[in-house]
Amino acid sequence: MNLKNQRRMAAQILKCGENRVWIDPDPDNMKKVADCITREDVRMVIRWGLVQAKQKQGKSTGRSKAAHAQKKKGRRRGPGSRKGAEYARTPRKREWIRLIRPVRMKLRELKDQGAIDNRTYRQFYMKAKGGMFKNKAHLVTQLKLQGYLKDMPEPTQGAK
Repeated sequence: MNLKNQRRMAAQILKCGENRVWIDPDPDNMKKVADCITREDVRMVIRWGLVQAKQKQGKSTGRSKAAHAQKKKGRRRGPGSRKGAEYARTPRKREWIRLIRPVRMKLRELKDQGAIDNRTYRQFYMKAKGGMFKNKAHLVTQLKLQGYLKDMPEPTQGAK
């Protein structure tokens, strides 16, 4: 039995794709559907329940959730997962900003607290600009080694 036309009309009436149109497989009911010529006839068999729209198929998020959990742990970041060169992923400038801002803030903080004088501040600021320090801890170590920082003031609560 060719129900192509009926399926097409039902899809338009049900506002779904032709693949989602379900026609009752019972031979008597299929005959009734085959006898439908007009849209009104198709609407009637839809009302009777002989033609229905199948439910939309969902997508399982289980695999993506598992992958996301692994990524949160730091996995799945190897060379096979990477697209783009090293500095396309994190530009050199962004790395520099991430390094220099805390170092400069620490220097400013030490100057404001009176732990270092203005001349030392300028000297170490320029060294920081030249890329001498790896991080804040390295800066403080160098200040102590060179004798500019004797008594380290206690950090205030909540300060970084």
